[in-house]
Amino acid sequence: MRIHRPARPRALISLVPMIDVMLILLVFFMVTSTYLNLDMIPAVKPSAGTAGSPRTPAKTLMIRLGADGVPVLRGTALTADTLRAALAAAVADAPLTQVVILPSGAARTQALITVMDGAALAGVTRLRVLRLEAAQ
Repeated sequence: MRIHRPARPRALISLVPMIDVMLILLVFFMVTSTYLNLDMIPAVKPSAGTAGSPRTPAKTLMIRLGADGVPVLRGTALTADTLRAALAAAVADAPLTQVVILPSGAARTQALITVMDGAALAGVTRLRVLRLEAAQ
């Protein structure tokens, strides 16, 4: 008499060890990598022009915008008209003048927009807004 045994099922390849290894690699790369802050705008001085092309020196003006919405340029609080006149004079002197606006965290958005509009009307083409965050 012949005994008929059922055939053994084929061994399946388990994906669990591969998933474990991938998870460990993912955690490793997440912990060891650095991330860029894409919201940050670098405030660097422009590089000098090449030796063959003379370039007018670019100035940088920083406008601090307080919580009360009053712009301050070089320690002097200005109105919108006087700020526009000061920026127009700076642009007439050096066309590549860069204006950096540093608003307070408590400043209203409308005050920032007013300063940006005044700079645009004064002919400023290089305008940046910096956001400072507390170090943690």
